Amino acid sequence: MTRDDLFKINAGIVRDLITAVGQHCPGAVLNIISNPVNSTVPIAAEQLKKMGVYDKRKVMGVTTLDVVRAKTFYAEKNGLDVAAVDVPVVGGHAGVTILPLFSQATPKATMSAEVLDALTKRTQDGGTEVVQAKAGKGSATLSMAYAAALFADSCLRGLNGAPVVECTYVESTITDAPYFASKVKLSTEGVDKIHDLGPLSDYEKAGLKAMMPELLASIEKGVQFVKGA
Repeated sequence: MTRDDLFKINAGIVRDLITAVGQHCPGAVLNIISNPVNSTVPIAAEQLKKMGVYDKRKVMGVTTLDVVRAKTFYAEKNGLDVAAVDVPVVGGHAGVTILPLFSQATPKATMSAEVLDALTKRTQDGGTEVVQAKAGKGSATLSMAYAAALFADSCLRGLNGAPVVECTYVESTITDAPYFASKVKLSTEGVDKIHDLGPLSDYEKAGLKAMMPELLASIEKGVQFVKGA
């Protein structure tokens, strides 16, 4: 299925689920993993705004799968223990809007421009790679469940008073996009602090610029879905 196919199916489902949340548990922390996340998070936010119960600290798009992939590919390429690796992934959660910041990866490893480009594209196309490997018989269900569990656990730790830093897609002012994935501090009320992007390489600056038209269009598509309803 294309992201447009997913939008047609999931947009209404997310809106209806969020309506129920707004009516019955408006203070809930929401981890939204339904694709296309670039649009479904704005749908959730707009629906909650409509109901007068929106709290931007508590609506998050789960982009952890992109982080898991970036860390795995980086560790494999450089002979590192994936458990000791960290790679921030910013932007959105589809194709070119996914931008792994390998220049900020730890521990630091030197890679050629060709390897950096290959790892970036593999991170962006990870979902397609899994679909092709399954020969059309499924998608990345296991890795998505793993990512969801990791992120939900971090949210619970934050709510329990042990702040955690994770990458997630939230309402943000750090770029021109009204929603953007970056490192955030998760605490007792959800998103406590949104970290800026930090120093980017020239390759990453170009990737950030290239993603914006698609990201902004996806956000607007979600906003208009609710406003037009």
